[in-house]
Amino acid sequence: MTTWTPETWKQYSAKQQPEWPDTAEVEAVLKDLAGRPPLVFAGEARTLQERLGAVCRGEALLLQAGDCAESFDANSADSIRDKLKVILQMAVALMYSTGMPVVKVGRIAGQFAKPRSSDTETIDDVELPSFRGHIVNDVGFSADSRVADPARLLQAYNQSASTLNLLRAFTQGGFANLNRVHAWNQEFVAASPAGERYGQIADGITEALMFMKACGVDPDHHPSLHEVEFYTSHEALLLGYEQALTRLDTLTDTWYDCSAHMLWIGERTRELDGAHLEFLRGVQNPLGCKLGPTATPEEALAICEKLNPERIEGRLTLITRFGADKIADGLPPLLEAVRDSGHPVVWASDPMHGNTFTAPSGRKTRHLDAVMAELNGFFDAHAAAGTWAGGIHVELTGDDVTECLGGAAELTDDDLAVRYETMCDPRLNAAQSLDLAFLVAERLRDNNG
Repeated sequence: MTTWTPETWKQYSAKQQPEWPDTAEVEAVLKDLAGRPPLVFAGEARTLQERLGAVCRGEALLLQAGDCAESFDANSADSIRDKLKVILQMAVALMYSTGMPVVKVGRIAGQFAKPRSSDTETIDDVELPSFRGHIVNDVGFSADSRVADPARLLQAYNQSASTLNLLRAFTQGGFANLNRVHAWNQEFVAASPAGERYGQIADGITEALMFMKACGVDPDHHPSLHEVEFYTSHEALLLGYEQALTRLDTLTDTWYDCSAHMLWIGERTRELDGAHLEFLRGVQNPLGCKLGPTATPEEALAICEKLNPERIEGRLTLITRFGADKIADGLPPLLEAVRDSGHPVVWASDPMHGNTFTAPSGRKTRHLDAVMAELNGFFDAHAAAGTWAGGIHVELTGDDVTECLGGAAELTDDDLAVRYETMCDPRLNAAQSLDLAFLVAERLRDNNG
């Protein structure tokens, strides 16, 4: 491979990039971004890699979750807090049920860009550029809304900074204290079977904290009980934006993409000779790569060699997204090839994207039964291969939406119209997310005796 610099990706084919009307304006915005402070720090990314190293060794779990695509219009403190609540609830359910630490990574503070299957969208014989996320254009179906606007890159940076500020305040300022474990159970979740089950866990944690205090151990003097480590991630899609936020770390003299702690490459941009793999191979952040039903063992091994040639634990997470009907045939050959090669990877399941379909109402949706079925297939394949099924990667929201079918509330196609709020892909609501967390906990216990 050639010597890497933050610009060598420009020598390769870059898919899913916007058609900016004014190249000079884009360059001016990217120059502005390059002079701004980093959103995250290299030391934080190194710590995350250490934590993911524990997942790689089967000593911890990865929970990666958040919005399908963040919105410029939903940036309130309440929205961010409620999303964090759900992730904390899921993490508590996993930790309490398995006795293992959970590495918490949000799809947040930067998940603004979305790959599309087509460059254009047609409604009533009107063809316009596709919506590519608020970092590029607007979801409204009009010629003005769909123009790629470089000023949105700056707005994405600013919103990411404010979101990170809130996340740090919530996770380090007392909100994440285990004494508040009951407070994370929102009213509409608490009434569900999963919420009731979570309430029982919260009762157990409260009693354990009281017991510790009675023994003379003050939980307030133990940071791990009243603070949490929380990391950010997004798909590294817009390479100009990612390059602009890449910084040389003075401690290690290596490059880090300081737009997020962890970056991943999507199913549509993982070409071995493409710009996305070329760019990300040179930054030292923990990386992820999505693998779908077209991925071959040879491709998986080549991705491992390109992104983690030094075979560092925690450096690379392979995120599988097959679909419930394809995982039994598609995943085992990948597991066996990577296992036999000796490459250390974190294996995570994205059970959402391979199970998307259009309901009779015309809305994109997913059925929780199919999501659960893919997760079961994921655990079955790992059990057979003797590999560690260490993580999940899901799209969810803290709002009481009706975007995915099924769950304890048995949402149907008729319910989708009630609160269908996503700009792009359907997300699990909080109750469905807890259902999923409990299934994962049960399968982990089963797989590990």
